[in-house]
Amino acid sequence: MKFFQVLFPLATLLGQINAAPKPQSNKPPYFILTGDSTVAVNGGWGDGFLRDLREPAAGINPAKSGATTVSFRADGRWAGVLQSIADNLEEFRPIVTIQFGHNDQKVMTTEEYQSNLTSLITEAKDAGATPIIITSLTRRRFSGGSVIQNLEEWRQAAIATAEENCIKWLDLNIASTNYVNAIGSENATYYDLSSGDKTHLNVAGETVFARMVADLLLEKRPDLSPFIIPNKALSDKIWAGEFATGDE
Repeated sequence: MKFFQVLFPLATLLGQINAAPKPQSNKPPYFILTGDSTVAVNGGWGDGFLRDLREPAAGINPAKSGATTVSFRADGRWAGVLQSIADNLEEFRPIVTIQFGHNDQKVMTTEEYQSNLTSLITEAKDAGATPIIITSLTRRRFSGGSVIQNLEEWRQAAIATAEENCIKWLDLNIASTNYVNAIGSENATYYDLSSGDKTHLNVAGETVFARMVADLLLEKRPDLSPFIIPNKALSDKIWAGEFATGDE
């Protein structure tokens, strides 16, 4: 009888342990990709990145064409992000990537941009997520044989904001600029969503630049490598500055 008396509380304890919430460090990541059209469905790298995830990692891409750090909040998308964080905290580690700049550049100062980014970072942290700043994907327009680097101010502002808030940042802007410079103007047109569109990505571009984001992320967060499907052939071409079709 004593044997069962000992076993019963032990079984109860084990059941409580198994039912307890998972420690954050043991949970798979849940990526919430925020940003403008260069992240969004049909023109951005976001869906390509989600395809590169290995289960049980998961994520969503609520990025929106035309979005700024102001409009993304005003149209309710940021509230949806915060809700997604809350909905997934029990089973996942929510990670919110934040990549704006293309449209902010047209309507506000870099100081306003930094203030808006800080608010997004703070609210994501307070909700229980890990925010990561990503600098803007380059445009693929050339002058004199080189990419016109017209997002540099916004790149620097994004990096400065990330550092001020002690969070990680991925320099997609400089990585994508260097890659596009390396492959040249003619090859870069292969990624145009439509003829003459030097901003948005077709499926090939989505695949290539999503891999670039994944590689940049793993450089800063190697702990996430079990959750991202590798593609060595594509990664090797990207970082060697060799033209990639996305079929690698």
